[in-house]
Amino acid sequence: MVRLSNDYLKELITEYKPYTTKGEVMTGIPGLDELNQNDLGVAVMDLNHNIYAAGATDVSFSLQSASKVISLMIALEDLGKEKVFQTVGMEPMGDFFNTISHLESGDVHRPFNPMVNAGAIAICSLIKGDTVEERFDRILMMLKTITGNENIEMDQDVYEAEKVKGDRNRALAYYMSSSGAVALNPQDALDLYFRINSIRLQVEDLAKIGLFIANGGHLIEQNTQLVSPSHLNTIQAIMMTSGMYNESGNFAVEVGFPCKSGISGGIFSAVPGRYGIGVFGPAINKKGNSVGGAKILQRISSDLNLNIFNQTHTNDIKKSAQ
Repeated sequence: MVRLSNDYLKELITEYKPYTTKGEVMTGIPGLDELNQNDLGVAVMDLNHNIYAAGATDVSFSLQSASKVISLMIALEDLGKEKVFQTVGMEPMGDFFNTISHLESGDVHRPFNPMVNAGAIAICSLIKGDTVEERFDRILMMLKTITGNENIEMDQDVYEAEKVKGDRNRALAYYMSSSGAVALNPQDALDLYFRINSIRLQVEDLAKIGLFIANGGHLIEQNTQLVSPSHLNTIQAIMMTSGMYNESGNFAVEVGFPCKSGISGGIFSAVPGRYGIGVFGPAINKKGNSVGGAKILQRISSDLNLNIFNQTHTNDIKKSAQ
């Protein structure tokens, strides 16, 4: 089996960087342009807090849809599983992540799951706080606590761009409100959604988020249980079935551990009880996922035998427990 090291990750960056030419950068996101086409970075963190990294680790980028996991985490802590999933479903969806058509079909008009835009906007309406600012500060503080990075903050330029180009998300919010599918204040829910999408961080921060989830909500350095393990189990299951847009099934087969992506090119992954992994490659495919980042995750999963559905992985876990 391959040994995890900085040199190993450097080799992966070299091997898979050519794949960045097969995607497109979302240049409408401030801070990203054609100059970022070939950016590719990866970071892996283990339970002993060793971190291995290579590539574009010093490039910062906005969370975008990867933020949906954090807002879901806080909503579950605030209200519990039963209440949250009365508001949104937990089923995967075959349509694109910002579709509105699914809200008009079927007997239940609630969003399919918290990883599509409608579901994430609905989740934002559940987070406790007297004002949008208070709710956002809770989310930001959670991220700073998980990563140990006090420099994480909202990118004002990205936030303004989210508002300017957010008409489809407004349509989703106001349709849910008008149909009675979700009891929300559309303006407040949208503003919080735009804010959390605009939080800026780096690839090592993603790895730390992934490790936090992989470790059941336990902060290793502080020896603190920050989030209920049962909520993290729920989150990992939804990441596995819906975290990678319309490629979630492919990732479940080829990667085999929970992942969540954003259209800025970031992906964080949780290998249960093992690792947190972050990748960044802003050249994304038509499904919205990093092309180079996906290749790296597939390779790491194969080389380190991390696919939780592989029999050999199961046998390795049993041996380590004996």
